[in-house]
Amino acid sequence: MFTGIIEATGTLLQITPKGLDVSVKIQSQTLDFSDVKLGDSIASNGVCLTVTAFGADWFSADLSTETLKRTLFGSYKTGQRLNLEKALLPTTRLGGHLVSGHVDGYSSVSRIEKSGRAWQIFIKTPPELARYIAEKGSITVDGVSLTVNELLADEFRLTIVPHTAQQTTLEQLEAGSKVHLEVDLLARYLERLITGAAAPVKSGVSLELLQQRGFL
Repeated sequence: MFTGIIEATGTLLQITPKGLDVSVKIQSQTLDFSDVKLGDSIASNGVCLTVTAFGADWFSADLSTETLKRTLFGSYKTGQRLNLEKALLPTTRLGGHLVSGHVDGYSSVSRIEKSGRAWQIFIKTPPELARYIAEKGSITVDGVSLTVNELLADEFRLTIVPHTAQQTTLEQLEAGSKVHLEVDLLARYLERLITGAAAPVKSGVSLELLQQRGFL
């Protein structure tokens, strides 16, 4: 589990094909590797990766076909900048929100507007994730915990303050940039709970159903 509070940025140094899978090597001059061990989890642009080897300023991880299919890693090139966060500890301050590192999908930036010293970033809403995205709720974008400030017809708006932009890769975003999305974990479990479904559901959540189950 993670918090979405980025600890450092890194660079995709190497991509090595391993049959249908790949191995990646990620380097960071600012991530603290002093307590990293084999088998640890490090979220990289929001994707939970397992450390298979590491050094003073780098780590390697294997990416399965499932990860390549569901994330943007299959399109990344060497030199790609990544947001990095080590798995949280029981003593970690939960400054963001609970993040699993299992991205739900990806989308693209539709536009960016300057607002004082901040940036308003508009991201296209994937139809299959729309029901999980709520105004003033949490969402993870490339591993960064953010607040949804406005829901529009087919996009949602995020406000990025200068500190967040400078400490992450979000400062590099522009119209058309693709990003990983992970919706609020609680929203998914709430849907599962109130529908009682034993298999994945397309929707099933409505105001009437929430009222019947006592949530409203």
